[in-house]
Amino acid sequence: MRSGGRGSWKPAWASLRLQRFHTAGRCRKGRTAAEHLWLARHLKDPFVKASKVESYRCRSAFKLLEMNERHRILRPGLRVLDCGAAPGAWSQVAVQRVNAAGTDATAPVGFVLGVDLLHILPLEGATFLCPADVTDPRTFQRIRDLLPGGKADVILSDMAPNATGIRGLDHDRLISLCLSLLDMAPDVLHPGGAFLCKIWAGSQSHRLQKRLTEAFQNTRTVKPAASRKESSELYLLATRYQGGRRGAL
Repeated sequence: MRSGGRGSWKPAWASLRLQRFHTAGRCRKGRTAAEHLWLARHLKDPFVKASKVESYRCRSAFKLLEMNERHRILRPGLRVLDCGAAPGAWSQVAVQRVNAAGTDATAPVGFVLGVDLLHILPLEGATFLCPADVTDPRTFQRIRDLLPGGKADVILSDMAPNATGIRGLDHDRLISLCLSLLDMAPDVLHPGGAFLCKIWAGSQSHRLQKRLTEAFQNTRTVKPAASRKESSELYLLATRYQGGRRGAL
């Protein structure tokens, strides 16, 4: 599957998973043992290899591809708000699945808007608002101006705050970030829409889950194969948006 294609996500990483990858033993001065371990694991990761084969900007594309395959989050014609979009891998998947570039003349044309504090290289079929803080009221108004009809059918978030290394603090900060995105939903998310966000498992997860349960008909926790087993990373998927109180905790 190449950029703009609509085939299955499975063959690329499934075949690569069976291969062996070898990295050079050369070590650069200045790296810690933990950094060397991360680099070795990264270079052996089948999803990293598959992302290069499939021309995705990073391995996280396969997380969204799998979740979409299972739960049909993205369909042609939908409007997508991708929060924390850099470097643009999720936006690539969204453009393909909602037909935002109009490559399928027989299907409705969707729209993808990506927002991030970091710069994002241009992508055909996507509009990027960067650098911009998605939680800033000025950015929020720009988002509404750019979305067709001022609404999104799907809000995606793979973003996370800069890690401090203190697990509990990082978890709390990510939950707060997700809650701030959910606060936008009454003004941005179309009724019946979907909300997908990354979290790190921890004691405050129930706060976000409670809010999602109040505002959506269906909620579930998802752990895609591309999310490393040892990671506390999880995704919360809420569908069939019914509306909710802005800022209710």
